[in-house]
This record gives sequence, structure tokens and C-alpha cells, in this order.
Amino acid sequence: MSLAVSPAARAALADWLSSLKSLRGASPATIAAYQRDVVDYLSFMAEHQGGPQGIAALGEVGTSDMRAWMARERASGLGARSLARKLSAVKTFYRWLAEREGLEVTPVLSARAPKYQRSLPRPLPEDAARAMIGAVGSQDERAWVAARDAAVMTLLYGCGLRISEALSLTADDLPLGDTLRITGKGGKERIVPVIAPARTAVQAYLDILPHPMESGTPVFRAIRGGPLSARTVQKSMEQARMALGLPASATPHAMRHSFATHLLSAGGDLRAIQDLLGHASLSTTQVYTAVDTARLMEVYDAAHPRARAKS
Repeated sequence: MSLAVSPAARAALADWLSSLKSLRGASPATIAAYQRDVVDYLSFMAEHQGGPQGIAALGEVGTSDMRAWMARERASGLGARSLARKLSAVKTFYRWLAEREGLEVTPVLSARAPKYQRSLPRPLPEDAARAMIGAVGSQDERAWVAARDAAVMTLLYGCGLRISEALSLTADDLPLGDTLRITGKGGKERIVPVIAPARTAVQAYLDILPHPMESGTPVFRAIRGGPLSARTVQKSMEQARMALGLPASATPHAMRHSFATHLLSAGGDLRAIQDLLGHASLSTTQVYTAVDTARLMEVYDAAHPRARAKS
């Protein structure tokens, strides 16, 4: 940790990160990102104020100090999205400090994040999602490998799983029933329905898997029997998308996006989709309404007589 950070601030930061891990179940990657962002901020404030800042000094940070920090970050080439993420980490730390130390932190919490254009998920059309499952399930000469890849794709698209969630399934989750208990980001558990084609695809793979399936072992296996890596799945999709002429956005995560978008298009309830995806906030799920609207406008522009006349 930077020497510009005072011992008191360093101890407070460590306690805060520990609380995030124990109380909120934050992942190691999230903890590391928060630590990096807040240390960068504390280091700037030490330089800006002429020395390491103790807890009391951190409570005296004003609006002009926050503006100076954000201006320095932008001048260093940090994008609006990344700065918004850093500011969110700093605010979360200050809220914790306010509760613990009784600091007045309004100037920090009132700092406004820069606006940025939030990128929309890029789902596959329904026929392309089905074609992807078929393609990955036929491109390897080893029948069990082809069946494995098809089973993984079917879980991503049919159940809306993250690739890490699919690959974390173990023999203890078998045989797949009508529902599956998934532990997602932050240790948050959710129950997802398992459609019949997903159960069938997984069972077809298990029926010809050449490696033993014992308690605690991963369901999806690499060639030599170890855990299947996400990179192997990505490479399989890369090969399939090139054969199908699909864009580079056709990734494993795009299958999860497709699951959500196609459910919404079919009249699915947004709250239910939020639960199925394991999103902590409804605002994260609401991005799919924008995807659906954008696609609707594309269809409108292509098909409506007046739209065609304008072009």
C-alpha cells in the first residue's frame, strides 16, 4: 500500500475491506478493485494536501478537493465509466467512515459522477442462439467433447447462467432436476428453473463422459479430466461463430444476455428475470428493456412503409 496513506487511514481501509468481504460477500476481485481505487484516491489527497491524511483530515475534504481529484483522473486519461466506478468506491468507503467515525462527508457523497453512454448487451437472435448450440455440439470429433460443449451452451442460454456458474457445477448437483441452486456473485444464492432440453443435453454428455463422476468433482471436464476452463469454452464459441458468420460479440456471456432478452420479448416479468439472473439491482436488469426497444426500432425502421420512404 502507498506510503502516502497514513497508518490510521490504512487501518480503516483494511477494516472496511474486511467488512465488505464478511458482511456483503464481496469477491476477491471486487475487494482488490476497491482497495486499488481508494488507495489511489488517498494517495492523491496526501499529495494535494501536502502529507498523509488521517481520519479527521479525510472528514474535512471539500467540494473543491473532490473536483481536483476528478480533474486529475480525467487528465491522466481515465475514462468516464472508470472514473464513475472509482468515485463509487470512494463514496462507499466514506459512508462506512461516516457511520464508524461520525464524520461529515456530504462534500464527498454529493460529488457527481461523469455521464457516460452505458453500453447495451448484445444478445444473439433466437435462431443464432440455437445455431450456436448446434455448432459447438458438432465441431469436435470426440463425441463426449462435442456433447460437453453443447451442454454448457444449453445451460448458458436455457438457464441464464454465467459461464463461471455453469463450470462450478459439481457431481453433487446431479442429477439435474427441475430447479438448480446457483451461488452467484457475492455468494448470493438463487434458484433457477432447468428446462428439459438442458437436462437432456447434460445427461447426454454424462452418458459418454470417459472420466469418473464422484462427489465434489466438476461436472464439466477438460480432456485429461481436470476442471473445464472458461477459455476452452470461449475458444469453442470463437470457432463456431466464425463458421456461422456471427460477430465477435457472440461470446459465452452473450448467451446469458440472449436468455434475458428473449424472455423479456416473450412477455417475461422484469422482476422475475432479475431473480433468474441474480442481479442485486433491478436497474441492472432494466438494461434489457433498452435492448428490446432498440431492436423494435430496428424492425420498425426496416419494415414500416413511411420509414422506408424516408430512406
